Amino acid sequence: MVVGLSGGVDSSVAASLLKERGYEVIGMFMRNWHGGEGVLEGDCTREEDEMMARLVARRLDIPYYVVDLSKEYRRRVVDYMFAEYERGRTPNPDVMCNREIKFDLFAREAFRLGADLIATGHYSRIATGRDVRGNRIYRLLAGVDRNKDQSYFLCQLSQEQLSYSLFPLGETEKPQVRRLASGLHLPTATRKDSQGICFVGKVDLPTFLQQQLKPRPGRVVEIPKEGFPVPPLPEGLPPAGLDDATLRRLTTPYTFTPEMGMSAGEHRGAHYFTVGQRRGINIGGRKEPLFVLYPDVQHNILYVGQGHDHPALNRKGLFITRDELHWVRPDLAMPPGESRIYQVRIRYRQPLQKARLYMREEGMYILFEQLQRGITPGQFAVWYHEDELLGSGVIAG
Repeated sequence: MVVGLSGGVDSSVAASLLKERGYEVIGMFMRNWHGGEGVLEGDCTREEDEMMARLVARRLDIPYYVVDLSKEYRRRVVDYMFAEYERGRTPNPDVMCNREIKFDLFAREAFRLGADLIATGHYSRIATGRDVRGNRIYRLLAGVDRNKDQSYFLCQLSQEQLSYSLFPLGETEKPQVRRLASGLHLPTATRKDSQGICFVGKVDLPTFLQQQLKPRPGRVVEIPKEGFPVPPLPEGLPPAGLDDATLRRLTTPYTFTPEMGMSAGEHRGAHYFTVGQRRGINIGGRKEPLFVLYPDVQHNILYVGQGHDHPALNRKGLFITRDELHWVRPDLAMPPGESRIYQVRIRYRQPLQKARLYMREEGMYILFEQLQRGITPGQFAVWYHEDELLGSGVIAG
């Protein structure tokens, strides 16, 4: 059994719990990033993470290894980030890091040491069951601590990846983890939780992106609330039998042109911004704060609007192309023509939202019971049945 030691309290306690349960535990630290541009040095540096992981392994008296996956991390995670921002989409590097690094490359390194399982400090659970044909399946469940549930970040894992993974903290709440760490005198007991990009740390995003995406000064156009052309939207949960034209109308992103608003200033590059963003616009003198409505990367125009309740920020639905759909439970994948009601979230920690999913040949349409603020292309929509995460997909629009 190899435990991914990150230098934080969660992975430290996970390793301790597994050792108590009788597993032969090996600690392994992933060295995934060597760059420094844009990284904000603070309480938790990458060097300190590695030192703390080593101290935890020593305290628990378990073997300790370091594996350098930085080359593949840059290719699979960081280059993906740059490519998505360049397209005007907002990536989720934590989701991709789990799919491509922790539960793929890291697992392979663990297997080379003779391990048959890997464990991390994620607040999530795995259960086993049988599908309708009697085949063994693995169920990805939300963590018991709803304030820390991290199943969203695991939404792209496959059945194979779940089959060799353990999440010892899934039944545990964060305050209890802190108490356990203190009782064991672990050096990570009082460390702050990590923030920022997975394995990179907290960054100044524009500076970080400028490593590859150069500044492109352009216009900021402010779109007024009054008179914004929002089409008629149905109230409540839409019915099952909607035609394709209606589905497309309700999930197509709003369009913007400079003639709809007025010039409000300049920006450093539309590709540095995301839908719903408030910080970094740097334009004041308004009754309400400005939010990004749409970063038009093609024309390098940043469309903004006043207020959290701007109608352009609130939409009824979204679309996921067929090739960017992923079913954690492939036995429950929806065939074209079917619709189902699930609980959906479009960002981490968002309360689950009731929605109807419509499967078509071209992909999946999701229409919500309530309007959703800040539906962001490039982010992941994730759907649940009760506690179980069934599938996910990249929001196309």
